Amino acid sequence: MKIRQLPALLILFVFACAPAPKEPESLGIHPEITIAEIHMAYEEGNYNSENLTKFYLDRIEEISFNGPKLNAVITVNPEALDIARELDSLWQAGVKKGPLHGIPIILKDNIDTGDGMPNTAGARPMANSIPRNDSPLAAQLREAGAIILAKANLSEWANFHSVGSSSGWSGLGGQTKNPYDITRNPCGSSAGSGVAVAANLCVVAIGTETNGSIVCPSNMNGIVGIKPTVGLISRTGIIPISFTQDSGGPMARTLTDAVITLGTLTDEDPADSKTQQEGREALTDYTQYLKANGLQGKRIGYMKIDLRPGDPTTDRMEEAVAELRELGAEIIEIDNYLTREAYSASSTVLNYEFKDGLNKYLESLGEDRSVRDLDDLIEQTLADSVEMYYHNHERMKRTQDLGDLTTPEYLEALETAQRLSREEGMDKVMVENNLDAIVALTRGPAWKTDLVNKDNGGSGSSSPSAIAGYPIITVPMGQVYDLPVGISFFGKAWSEPTLIEIAYNYEQATRHRYTPEYINGLH
Repeated sequence: MKIRQLPALLILFVFACAPAPKEPESLGIHPEITIAEIHMAYEEGNYNSENLTKFYLDRIEEISFNGPKLNAVITVNPEALDIARELDSLWQAGVKKGPLHGIPIILKDNIDTGDGMPNTAGARPMANSIPRNDSPLAAQLREAGAIILAKANLSEWANFHSVGSSSGWSGLGGQTKNPYDITRNPCGSSAGSGVAVAANLCVVAIGTETNGSIVCPSNMNGIVGIKPTVGLISRTGIIPISFTQDSGGPMARTLTDAVITLGTLTDEDPADSKTQQEGREALTDYTQYLKANGLQGKRIGYMKIDLRPGDPTTDRMEEAVAELRELGAEIIEIDNYLTREAYSASSTVLNYEFKDGLNKYLESLGEDRSVRDLDDLIEQTLADSVEMYYHNHERMKRTQDLGDLTTPEYLEALETAQRLSREEGMDKVMVENNLDAIVALTRGPAWKTDLVNKDNGGSGSSSPSAIAGYPIITVPMGQVYDLPVGISFFGKAWSEPTLIEIAYNYEQATRHRYTPEYINGLH
């Protein structure tokens, strides 16, 4: 098993003038290859799952661990090639296991797998933390035929550790780098998942989001990201921040591949009550909503979040809104309805739920676990010079003395956050304006990575859907300063079908996705 760990106290950037990695033309595995193209290649005998898996393992070695040193991957799966061979045998026997048969997928390293890979959240105290079983999410991917190829680097503890941090940095994985310009940030916390997809280290990746952690790295890395309604995908076996806001979701180069993956992940889970809530609307196949005319007749609210007059990002967003109109949508400008009180209440909820959820997760690992509880984690972290060199872990420490989830402060904050973001927020705005969805800039272009001064990249538009627990989809919108930016569509609970229709029409009509060039920052 290959686990990449920091060799020294300091994490240094090395901006080598490395050329973009070459693709092996003999296999036909081009940088934008899709699930459909891979299955066609399997049918025609051009290559098989074993060939493809070896290609990606070699590519991870070439440009994630070495070369441009993207640091997108923490651990590779020692069983990946064996799994691929088994799937090849099934294919040759005429058995297609599911819609992801033979598709290599990378999981964010906060998702349990039962194949001997650690699940670490990027933290050095968790380096030897081996889950007992697959999470339901991982099990469903395997049932659909996916090859779990590796575990992706991430913002340590999904960025819930310090007052300021550099997105994509973890004590175990180092600083993840943006393949469009390796001096720039990939955003997080699903940084490695976003980079792995953009740099063609896999076909699809799975990220997790509490607030922006799927859509922001999708934005920075020029890919598609889907954060579904909380409760569509099980969170059991995922290292948590928030029971109220956490969700896994697919990240891919095309919406089609993300949507295919989404449909394989929607089983109910008796251990996650969010997947059994009243009114849950889950499908096992969302591809029927990939409609070329999905914008026709749609009423879409335009929320101008994080836009400044005269800024090139604002100009690109305005051009995108014009594209939506040309494709048949009616655009209604709306105000940002989310109040400071909602943000504050959500922050309180996350603080309480992180402590509760993390302690429960650690307990589930059994008596021989390497980290006992939050108190033990903090003690080990504070004693680790690598963990403490750039970050203070104050945010984690602040949760230490909080009460349990019966505490009045928590219950009041939970009620406030949900009321202001739902019935007095998105639900109200959408009903009053008769909207099918809301559109906004996902976020601006990637900022320069700076471990000393930390992130500096604006706020983005993820909070309205994140605090409400509602779905959001981001797709590429074009370039600003030669860097990708994305456009987000979000709406009420369980509105994934409508959002897919809208996002797919926009994606197919504009085709703004472009491959990274590994610029080294010397321009």
